[in-house]
Amino acid sequence: MELSTPLQYATDPRVAADEAAALEAAGLDAVWVAEAYGFDSPTIMGYIAARTSRMRVGSAILNVYSRTPALIAQTAAGLDALTGGRALLGIGASGPQVVEGWHGRRYDKPLGRTRETIELARRIWRREVIEHRGITDLPLPPEKGGTLGKPLKLLNHPVRDTIPVYVAALGPANVRMTAELADGWLPFLYAPEHAGKVWGGPLAEGAARRDPALGPLQVVAGGLLAVGEGAEAVRDLVRPQVALYVGGMGAPGRNFYHDLVCAYGYEAEAAAIQEHYLAGRKRDAERAVPAELCELLCLAGPEGYVRDRVEAFREAGVTMLNITPVDPEPARLVERVKNWL
Repeated sequence: MELSTPLQYATDPRVAADEAAALEAAGLDAVWVAEAYGFDSPTIMGYIAARTSRMRVGSAILNVYSRTPALIAQTAAGLDALTGGRALLGIGASGPQVVEGWHGRRYDKPLGRTRETIELARRIWRREVIEHRGITDLPLPPEKGGTLGKPLKLLNHPVRDTIPVYVAALGPANVRMTAELADGWLPFLYAPEHAGKVWGGPLAEGAARRDPALGPLQVVAGGLLAVGEGAEAVRDLVRPQVALYVGGMGAPGRNFYHDLVCAYGYEAEAAAIQEHYLAGRKRDAERAVPAELCELLCLAGPEGYVRDRVEAFREAGVTMLNITPVDPEPARLVERVKNWL
């Protein structure tokens, strides 16, 4: 199992990127750069690329609405060139709150758009001549300066003719498609003890249609990491994040994270979180997050306990443990955990 970390993007991006780069020497295998309401991901990924030499740099995630498939493919190819073949492309449909509320794009056909992006990106990296009619096509007629889809191919020669594509997916249909097409999967709020119950069927169905040339599906998941006596208190730090996503990232009936927590078996708690959050009672929403769920989403406690949690993620199928170290010396903690893997 490999080790990665999500970039703490809500702070000064240069400081956060420098801190992530410092973890490379401690054994970190990859860093994932989010993009929601903060700075764009590729700019910061390029900075990290210049500050590192070994670890991979991934987007987590670029949504498939605010950029065309061609631009996503170009961006990934450029980042792969800057990193010398270390780029990871994380994409996803995101959700209505980001796509409609922030980008002003209609949230429609999420699976079709994701599938189309994967297929077109791979063709572009192989420098195939692209002539395509699909969801994202909106060709202009010649009298308005368009070419009606004149076939073209990527000018540059990419470092690699294939770049690993990871998909953020939660719902059954999206997870099924991810297991069929993607190189890796980026689940969120991943509780390993419930993973098989919620996603086992869709993963198996997608794997049955998977091209063997892709190899096994890689799974990236983890949580807050703290080791030592009293480290259990760190679990409470996940409450604001769970409250935000389960309560506020979508209206009732259009919140994938709420649906996930319900699927885990916390229906009443999810309803309470959402009710409090949408009414503006954020602290009450955080208090409504069950302690058991906080524990399952983290790796925090004495060393023996945390090592057992690492094994729980491994047994659930996680191939890259994505941790956020909570420690005065994060590099030392990363090195310590890396030695367990």
